[in-house]
Amino acid sequence: MSEIYELASPERVTVGTVGEPGQRAFFLQAREDRLLVTVRAEKQQIAALAVHVGKLLEEAPRPGELPSEEGLELEEFAEEHFRAGALAIAYDEDADRIVLVIQARVPDDEEGDELRVSMTREQAGALAIRGARLVESGRPPCPLCGYPLDPRGHSCPRTNGHHAPLL
Repeated sequence: MSEIYELASPERVTVGTVGEPGQRAFFLQAREDRLLVTVRAEKQQIAALAVHVGKLLEEAPRPGELPSEEGLELEEFAEEHFRAGALAIAYDEDADRIVLVIQARVPDDEEGDELRVSMTREQAGALAIRGARLVESGRPPCPLCGYPLDPRGHSCPRTNGHHAPLL
């Protein structure tokens, strides 16, 4: 049975990672009162989320002071609630909130869990900045193919795997 987690006024909304670059797992986490929801996401999903939130905020009224970066670390969790599939984001003008909906990644014929978070423009701005910083702090991209360079070696598809690109 699928579960819908609805956080209408979360105290915290953040993204973070667990593990070392190249082996990191990305998570989005939201807390409202005693409910802490942790969703595992792909790096590309966090990057896209940061970009789209930034675009939404350009068109919305300017946010006030953003939450401190120090208060945005992931809280400890035993396991994620689900893995992110589809993400949707919109600005609710009437409520002056950024609404994020994350659906679980499941086969097409099944229904999965869903997280709905209605956050302030300030929370959304901090989320976008933190997400962009986390994505950029990873491994640098290969100048030829764009895939991340691995310190153990890189089989670049642009060179048919014969040699690593020169930097």
